[in-house]
This record gives sequence, C-alpha cells and structure tokens, in this order.
Amino acid sequence: MADFFAKLEAAVQRNRSLLCIGLDPLPDQLPQRYRAAGQDAASAILAWNLALIEQTADLVCAYKPNIAFYEALGACGLELLAATLAAIPAEIPIILDAKRGDIGNTADAYARACFEEFRVDAVTLSPYLGGDSIQAFARYPEKGLFVLCHTSNPSASDLQELEIADWHSLDREPNQPLYVHVARLAQQWSPQTALVVGATFPEALARVRAVAPQTWFLVPGIGAQGGDLEATLAAGLRADRSGVIVNSSRAIAGAADPRQAALTTRDAIHAVRQKQPAAAPPAPREPSPALRSLVLDLADLGAVRFGNFTLASGLQSPIYLDLRLLVSRPALLARAATAYATLLAGLTCERIAGVPYAALPIGTAVAIASDKPLIYPRKEAKEHGLGKQIEGVWHSGERVLLIEDLITSGGSTIKTAETLRAAGLVVEHAIVLIDRQQGGVANLAAAGIQVHAVMTLTQILEILASAGKITASQFQQVLAFLGQQGQV
Repeated sequence: MADFFAKLEAAVQRNRSLLCIGLDPLPDQLPQRYRAAGQDAASAILAWNLALIEQTADLVCAYKPNIAFYEALGACGLELLAATLAAIPAEIPIILDAKRGDIGNTADAYARACFEEFRVDAVTLSPYLGGDSIQAFARYPEKGLFVLCHTSNPSASDLQELEIADWHSLDREPNQPLYVHVARLAQQWSPQTALVVGATFPEALARVRAVAPQTWFLVPGIGAQGGDLEATLAAGLRADRSGVIVNSSRAIAGAADPRQAALTTRDAIHAVRQKQPAAAPPAPREPSPALRSLVLDLADLGAVRFGNFTLASGLQSPIYLDLRLLVSRPALLARAATAYATLLAGLTCERIAGVPYAALPIGTAVAIASDKPLIYPRKEAKEHGLGKQIEGVWHSGERVLLIEDLITSGGSTIKTAETLRAAGLVVEHAIVLIDRQQGGVANLAAAGIQVHAVMTLTQILEILASAGKITASQFQQVLAFLGQQGQV
C-alpha cells in the first residue's frame, strides 16, 4: 500500500500542482446544470462531484471532502461520500476533513471509519486532547495525519495564540503561542503528522514553518475566505518550494467553468513558486545554553573519550561514549533526566521501560523527573521467586516508551522491544540521550519504533569544538568516521 506522502509527492510532480480541491457540496449552491427534473438532492450532488473530479483530476495534488457536508444529508449523504471517494482516481490522494479528536475506543472507531471503511489516505485531527487522540490514527503507518495548528477563522486567536510557558526545555524559547507548541508536539507524536495552518494568517504560517521546516502543511483559506496566495506561499513553502497543499473549495466547485478556475489557480500557485528563491537549507540552530552545558559536563566527567575503541557491534570507533558514569554525578544525571522528560512530555505512554542494563539508572531518574512508572525486562528470566521476565507493575495492552542511554545500531533496543511486545505491551517510541548516527534510527524505524534523541553525535562534536575541548583533527576524524557510515 502506498505511503500517503509518497503518493502526494508523486501527484505534485505528475500534475505540477500544489492545488487541493475541497469537495464540500451544499444543496443550495448546486449549479443549475446539475438539477434534473425529479432528481433527488444526493443524486444531483453526486453528478456535481463527479463532473468536478473528471474536469480537474490532472490539475490537483489531492482532493479534500469535508465529511460534515455529507453527514448533514443523513444516511444518503454517507452513501454519496462513498460514491464520491470511489470516483477519485487511485493515484490522487484523498484527505478527509473530519477534524476528529477523541481518545480510547472512540478514537479507534473514528480511525477505523476513516481508514478502513472510507479508505481515505489522510485525515484532519484536533490536538486538543493531546497525543492520546492521535495514536489510534498513527497505528495506520501508511496514512497522513493533518493536525490542526492555526486555523483560518477570525476567532482562532481566542485559544491558538495564547502565550504559554515551556517549563522544561533545553532547546526552546520560554514562552510561545499555543499553536507553535502544537506544531512542535505534533512532530513528536508521529512521523506521519502534517499540519493545518490557515492562509489568512501568513505570519503564523511563517512561524510554524520555522519550527517545522520539512513538514507538509494543508492551507485552507485561499479564495472565498480571502487568503492572499503570494503571501501564503512566501510564508509557508519549504526550501524546496514545496510542502504546502493549497486548498480551494467554493471558488472552484462553484465556478461557471470549474476546470478553467482550477487551471488558473494551479498555474498561479506554480508561478509564485517559481518566483520564490530556492532557499538554502536552514542553518543549524545554536545549541541552547542548557544543552551546551550538558555536553561540556559530560565531557568533563569522562563520558566522551577520543582514541581507538571497539564497539559492541565490532566496529572500530575514534570516539567512545560512556554514559554509565552518570550515576557517579547525581546532579548531572538529574539534568540528563530532565532532557529526557522534555521529549517524553510530547509523547503518549502509560509506562517507560529502561533498556538493560546501562539505561536502568537513567530510566529510574527519568521516571522520577516525569512521574512515569518504570518497568524493565531482564536479560534472563529469574529461576527463583516469581520467575519474572519483566520487573515492575504493568498490564497487557499498555503503551511503553523505551529509555536508552545511546543508540548505535539499535540492536539491544530492538531486543528489549521484542520482549515487551511478546508480553502484550505496545512499543512505538524510544528516547535516547545520544544518537551516534550509525544507522540505529533507521533500524528502529524498520522495527516500528520512532527514535527521539536529545542530541546527536554531530552536535556533541560541534559544541566541544566551539569550546576548544577537541582539536580540529579529532573533529574531522570523527566526522570522517560518520561519513564512512553514511550518516553525515
């Protein structure tokens, strides 16, 4: 089954288009040419939808039906929606505008309806209930999840622009609008997430793009809602002049010549894209003082060493990271735990699990910092007492987030996940202090686990070099080693 984003990219390239057409029919806006004598409203609307799809399928990158317009017609409306979806060519992605946002069995039911019954490629979701409301949809890894971030309605600022404090952050400003916080969190909830950002607030678009440089945006508000196309694209396009799905509904569906209206809009989008400078990739952000201090103190502790070392994988490495030393400096361990807890705050789990054995003291510190219950699997089952394989209190079906000190190839982390999964626990995320950038992130992704790293080995090198803690030769030697591994 095609991944949504791969399908979207293919449609963008094939049709030279970032245009998405909303299929939002209202009976009182039905053009006269589709009104046949004695025909019921649902049949007339279906004829309207089918004609619109037939006339524009080679001009769009996606279609976006809003489920509300179909639900308003009752049972026949859902049949109308199903018939409309069936008429959309298989190579064109479908984003169902449903704005779902609930938890537990309700969210599971919504996800099944969207992805198993209607078989759409993506859905819009409300973030108000937090990461719990996203997880049911994220269990369909080939689907796209468009999280409402900053909407185009006039009263969006009532909640979305409220300034909030980020109490535990190594790498963020202390106060930020709620919609920026949502943009950051959504990227942590799932690699499938994209964002909905309205065209009527280009300054919000620019701010969200700054914190989500690679994320796809669905941008409503162009056309009838008055969004300015050029300002929208200037604020929202990625460095590759893509990444924005421009939605237009009434301005095209209600036009006397929908194909011409779609063609005009598509070409206008393309013309603005061509005028935008091909921006260079964003420069790496300066590390925050807290992250810089953490790295320098790890080096002073002896947790970062340079030389010639044999890793557990058998590889020879010019750098060795020994995070077991953290237990000898409690204050530094507590600061590292806070860094883990910062990432953990944006994820959903019932328990955390330390990867034995190096990460167990770190896991304990993280459990205290985040107030999350800790469990851990034994490397070997006890042959006395209760004979437990997994220590701690847990229940089958619970979501468990792995805590690891660092990741190289990821083998021990995957083995831990397999043990927990065999016991009926759900493992989808892992947090590490350091990503050594040697393939572990990709290996865990293949095992269905998304890695969240406080820092990368490259960041450590840059901080140590800027502080004069390592020589230029050491810096280049480790970078060359990472390059040989295909990671930089």
